[in-house]
Amino acid sequence: MSDIDRTDVPLYLGIDVGGTNIKSGVVDDKGNVVGRSSVPTEPANGPERGVAQMVLAAERAMQQAEVSIDQITAVGLATPGTMDIPAGMLLDPQNLPGWHNFPVRQKFAEAIGRPTILQNDANAAAYGEYWAGSASEADSVVFFTLGTGLGGGIIVDDTIVQGEHSHGSELGHTIIEMDNGRLCKTGQYGTLEAYCSATALIKRFHEAMEAGRHSSVSDRMDDVTALSPLLMAEEAEKGDELSIELILEMARCLGTATTSICHVIDPTIVLLGGAMTFGRHETKIGRRFLEVVREEFQRRAFPVLAESIKIDYAELGGNAGFIGAAGCARRAFMRDLL
Repeated sequence: MSDIDRTDVPLYLGIDVGGTNIKSGVVDDKGNVVGRSSVPTEPANGPERGVAQMVLAAERAMQQAEVSIDQITAVGLATPGTMDIPAGMLLDPQNLPGWHNFPVRQKFAEAIGRPTILQNDANAAAYGEYWAGSASEADSVVFFTLGTGLGGGIIVDDTIVQGEHSHGSELGHTIIEMDNGRLCKTGQYGTLEAYCSATALIKRFHEAMEAGRHSSVSDRMDDVTALSPLLMAEEAEKGDELSIELILEMARCLGTATTSICHVIDPTIVLLGGAMTFGRHETKIGRRFLEVVREEFQRRAFPVLAESIKIDYAELGGNAGFIGAAGCARRAFMRDLL
């Protein structure tokens, strides 16, 4: 809990809804976290139960911050897509099966009793980094969130690029392979997510093993220890050739996509975040992954972009979503004078 005097600064509540957990945080006007919590999402129990869990997460964060709901100016709610952001509707969220055509913003606002805005979870995380993280000194940011899938967010001059139909900044669905591309879970071929996600990395590892490759990763796999990017990163750190090869091939694909996106946006900075960042700067494989992304970008981009655009890891980690959601609420309700 922070030592900030909560009677003197506006406070915002951020809720980040994931397929497994709901993270919540009370955030002040500068992006400082003064209370946080995490509870299970329980998606199989339906959206109404999900709203109850969101409220529980909010209440626990406020308890830790020692504030009441009356001290919260507004709430930002970040959820996975697909969605209609202006209408506050979940349409067909893949991480929340059964939550179809659900008016999540209205239901949550009624339950919590405060003005609430809805935002895509990756957009919210991008805004968190823009407002209070690695991009806080930047005018614009492209943000990749690497995990089970691949999400993204783009912020330009404090504007979230969410698009006319709430499907903007879907960086994972950038096409990087026109012919014979790998299959994405959406049914499309050749998307970035089909090459640069935990699902894709695990699939490529299995394909390599079936083709007769050897890896120390397989020696550690059993009924308890399943194949995962974390396991591959640990073995890559020890020198496992197959793990290194697949991780760095993913980096090259990401660097290629980064080039295309930067030729459209020309941002100040590109950030890599999410659960699959291979230890970031703290490990050899994390540092090498970032180097290869940068090398591929510098090889392909216009010289002025290659020299000017910074590429780095995000810094807020798992807090980016709820911090960004709170920041989106701050942005919306300051603008509307509510």
